Amino acid sequence: MPILDRIHLAIIHEVEREGSLTAAARKLNLTQSALSHAIAKLEAQLDVQIWRREGRSLAPTQAGAFLQAVAGRLLPQFSLAEERLAQFAAGSRGKLRIGMECHPCYQWLLKIVAPYLDAWPRVEVDVRQKFQFGGIGALFGHEIDMLVTPDPLHKPGLRFTPVFDYEQVLVVGPNHPLRAAPFARPEALNDEVLITYPVPADRLDIFTQFLTPAGISPRRHMPIETTDIMLLMVAHGRGVAALPRWLVVEYGARFDVHPVKLGPEGVAKQIHLGLREADEDIDYMRAFVALARTNPARG
Repeated sequence: MPILDRIHLAIIHEVEREGSLTAAARKLNLTQSALSHAIAKLEAQLDVQIWRREGRSLAPTQAGAFLQAVAGRLLPQFSLAEERLAQFAAGSRGKLRIGMECHPCYQWLLKIVAPYLDAWPRVEVDVRQKFQFGGIGALFGHEIDMLVTPDPLHKPGLRFTPVFDYEQVLVVGPNHPLRAAPFARPEALNDEVLITYPVPADRLDIFTQFLTPAGISPRRHMPIETTDIMLLMVAHGRGVAALPRWLVVEYGARFDVHPVKLGPEGVAKQIHLGLREADEDIDYMRAFVALARTNPARG
């Protein structure tokens, strides 16, 4: 009966990452001969080819591409299991890997992590922003243990807890005509440069809840990664930005920018923490959620 071992998945994963058998063998501390022999034996057992030669390079067959995807899902889970077991053996409680789908939440998160580290000295904390399969996929794939997101996707096996409410606003500079307005209408952005975090427009609230329903597009959409640079651009009249009100309250005086409500009713949002249901009873996970709920961002 054919047997697919972890080493086969590791070889397939490293060949995909490194681009050659030689580089993959070096990364795995194997000889190229041993690596080639392991894959040849697997191909013989499975009666399927994993790679085909294209000149001097390797290209995955359909079966090979499937195994690459399997390796991408399973290898992080193997690593997590080994990591957790090593922590248990060392008397450590564990490691909390937090994924971020909320660009402006870093400052808030720092205010939670600092007292959490004091309260849980045996727990390590890591924060990640880029995921192989997106935030929800990263939770299911055990790349992360907790997801900070304003857009929870409720699926079986996951549990999302709201930790604070906030309002999404338009941010304008000191001389902008909307600065004294009680709220902004969508058509006011027709001729504006709209600055946002580098997130697809179909996941940005200012588009999905404000502009797109009104059939409006800004003159230009400018993604910027750093909050300080966004606010500097706005303060110097280079555009308007979409940010949470609490962030503008915290930074506004320093940059001389002003929040304006999006429409007469505003755009209300929540930040959620997502966990795998199987991890809900882990004490240090529950403690982090509880601490987050008692320390909301304000503004």
